[in-house]
Amino acid sequence: MKKFLGMIAVLAFVIMALPVSAQDYADTTEYSFEDDVVTGDLVRPDGELTVVRKRGKERSLIRVRQHFIPEMLKSVENL
Repeated sequence: MKKFLGMIAVLAFVIMALPVSAQDYADTTEYSFEDDVVTGDLVRPDGELTVVRKRGKERSLIRVRQHFIPEMLKSVENL
C-alpha cells in the first residue's frame, strides 16, 4: 500500500512538472553586436600597493566565569 501511494505521489509531481518544462521560449530578446567596435584600456588605481601584516595569535581578553550560574541563582533568591 505504501509503495502504491508513493508511486501516485511521484506520478503527481511528474505531471505537475510537465507544463513548467514545456514553456514556449519565443519571447526571447536577441542583441547583435557584430558592427560595434569595443575599445578600451586597462584601468588601475594610481599609487603604491600597500601590504598589511596579518594579525598574530593573541590571547583572548574574555574570561569564562566558572561560577556564573550559582551566582545568578544566589541573586534570584533575595527577590
